[in-house]
Amino acid sequence: MKKSLLVLIFCIYWSCLQAQTTTEIAPAETHHYAIEIAGIRVGTMTAVRQPQADNQTVYTLISDVKVNLLVYTVKIYYKVINRFEGKKLMFSTVEVHTNRGDYMSKTEWKGDHYDILADQYKYKRQATETQNIDFSSSLLYFYEPLGRNKVYAEYFGDYFTFSKTTAGTYQAALSDRVDDYIYQNGRLVKIVKHNSLKNFIVRLLD
Repeated sequence: MKKSLLVLIFCIYWSCLQAQTTTEIAPAETHHYAIEIAGIRVGTMTAVRQPQADNQTVYTLISDVKVNLLVYTVKIYYKVINRFEGKKLMFSTVEVHTNRGDYMSKTEWKGDHYDILADQYKYKRQATETQNIDFSSSLLYFYEPLGRNKVYAEYFGDYFTFSKTTAGTYQAALSDRVDDYIYQNGRLVKIVKHNSLKNFIVRLLD
């Protein structure tokens, strides 16, 4: 009887141990980028993908830029946090702190629609969206957007139209804003953010 009880306890313990092993959360994935203007580094960007329990994933982007101009210095701190459940965006916040003020954007799933609010420098948008958002711009740092013709831009609370120009190169457009995303072997290695004065280049470091 005692032997049977010990075997039963061992089996329960082993089953619990196996369950803990199979549900172990994967480590975070991090990529570091340099931000350049005319070949001069003016800032950094860090992209983090952190798997969570219950099939959730948190994506974080942090950008810190300081540009010294002739008259004044431009400072921009930009932080995006997205929470996905499976392939569904559940919540997104964008915080922007500059020497011209503080700004924010938020996208939140409300059960049958998204509430969208973007209050950025010289840009405002308030809207609702009933279709599932399954791919946002923060995911571009971890996945090549194969076969996609639009990507949700958390900052604007709207969609970029996406088109493939050459192998591994995609162009994102929203109103008068155009960015080029360049991939090598599925990894995002470079972004060109077009600007009327000077293009911003975001270049992979690791």
